[in-house]
Parts: sequence; structure tokens; C-alpha cells
Amino acid sequence: MSERGFIQRRRPLWDALDTLIRSANARGVRRLGPDGVEQLALLYRSATSDLAAAQSRNYETRLVGYLNRLVARAHAHVYAGTANGGWSRMTTFFLRSFPQEVRASRGPILACAALFVLASLLAYVLVRLAPLDVYALLPAGEIPTVTRSLHDSNFGFDHDFAPVMSAMIITNNIQVAALAFAGGMSCGLLTFWAVLNNGLMLGGLGALFASKGFGLDFLATIAPHGVLELTAIQIAGGAGFLLASGFLLPGRLRRVDALKLCARRASVLVLGVAAMLVLAGMIEGFITPLRTPPVVRLSIGALTALGLFPYLLFTGRSRDSKAGTQSVVDTGL
Repeated sequence: MSERGFIQRRRPLWDALDTLIRSANARGVRRLGPDGVEQLALLYRSATSDLAAAQSRNYETRLVGYLNRLVARAHAHVYAGTANGGWSRMTTFFLRSFPQEVRASRGPILACAALFVLASLLAYVLVRLAPLDVYALLPAGEIPTVTRSLHDSNFGFDHDFAPVMSAMIITNNIQVAALAFAGGMSCGLLTFWAVLNNGLMLGGLGALFASKGFGLDFLATIAPHGVLELTAIQIAGGAGFLLASGFLLPGRLRRVDALKLCARRASVLVLGVAAMLVLAGMIEGFITPLRTPPVVRLSIGALTALGLFPYLLFTGRSRDSKAGTQSVVDTGL
């Protein structure tokens, strides 16, 4: 086909695309309506084909330049609506990716939670029966001399320092979660130790304060931030066990491929855990230290549970079957 014939045949489509682009520039892509957006996409694809044809046939430079500019102008509108911006990606992550992956990874997460609960109960019973056993279960440097309630011991600071305390708490919690996650690279041994130690710490200290008559205050002091914090650590531990499963139980996949798949899934969990721990640290730095009765602190903990668990269990559930998230069973791990 000659260049002139090519132009005469294709020019109406280029003009139509140019008109749509001008309209989108003036009023926005959404104002084009569904039909207009569809036509814009079709004409854009047609123009890109024309550009490729003009380049391959060595047509005049002015024609190639015109088509190149036309395609570039259309591209900005065709893909502006589909490209996810930072807020869109963040919304998708927290309303779909993270809760879906928590449910898909419920096996290793529940295994972590079971280990944590058993360790806590064991430590609590042993220390309640024989308080000195706390020295066999916990490092000596972590065992306080209990002369007053946990709330008075931990939060007897000026509230002007709450931002600093919150930052320190967040940093410490993220370090604990990072250890539980990274422990997966030790075939899960460090993850097991981190979760076990965390459970022994909670149960042992709880029994120690209870033996001095501060049991209710101990529970009430942990409640506001503890639901988020402890759940986040179990999810981080589950991510560590998931990572270990890629190496230990590759199933039908090559071990390297299983490890890559599990690492991608675990990274979703860890990003969500980081957000949970930031929120928990803010609560622990600003809300937990308030001089409120135990019933108020327990109520705050109950409210966080009522918000957290339905979120993890049900958010994005209608899209689970379409999300493409593979569970351990699906991949043969």
C-alpha cells in the first residue's frame, strides 16, 4: 500500500482518536463513559499498529512522528485509569492481599498460635505452683522484682515522652517479628524458639504478677495493644514456618521454586505484620499508659479483637477464589 493510500484509509480513525484524547484532556477519561473508554482503547491499539506499519515501511518521517505523538497522548489516558497508584496499591493490599494470605496460610499461623498458647499455659502453671521456676524458664535479666502492678512498673513515665516510648516499642516489636520470620531460613528452628520464648515470657510473667496479687492488672495492661501485637507475632511466626516449608517440604515443585513461592507469600504476611505492629505500638505508647480502670483497658482490648478478627477472617473473602493465592496444600508443600 502506498503512503498516500495508507493515510487516506486510516486518517478517519486517527482523527477519531484525536477527538477522544482532546475530550479526555478537557473533561477527564471518566466523562467519556464506558463506550467512549472502550473506543479509546480500541483506537489506541489501532494507532499503535499503524505506527508499527509506518515504521516498517519507511514512510515519511513527519507521518511517523505524528503517529508516535498520537500514540503517546492516547497511552497516557488508556493506562492512567488502570495503573494502580500508591494509595490504590495500599488499599488493595490491606483489603485483599493481606487478609487473603492470612487465611491461605492459616496452617502455619495456627501452628504458631498453638505453640504460643501451650508455652504460655505451661509457664503460667509451673510458676504459679512454684514461683522460683520462673528462673528456669526465663533469662534472669527479663525477670522483674514485682513490688507493684505492671501498669505502674511499665508506664510510670511522663506522657510527654509517649511519642518516644511508642517509637521504641514499635522498633522492639518489629525486631521480634523479624526474628520470627527470618528464623524460617534456619528450617524454622529459630522461629520455633522465638515463638516458644515469647509464650514462656507471657505466661511466666503473668503468673509472677498474679502471685503478688496483680493478675487482673497484668491482663488489663496487656489487653489494649496485646491483641494486635500477639496476633502479629503469630502471623510473623507463620510466615517463618511458611518459608521453612519451601525448603523442607517442596512437594511437586523444585526446592528453589517452592522457596521462591513461599518467600513471596511470606513477604505479604510480613508487610501486614509491620502495619499491625505500628498500630499496636501507637496504642501501647499513647493509650495503654492512661490511668484508666482495668475494665476500661480490657474493653479496649475487646474492641480491637472485634475489629481485627473479622477483618482477617472475612475481608476480601468474595475474591478469594479469583485472587490466585496458592495455599500450602495447593502447591503440594
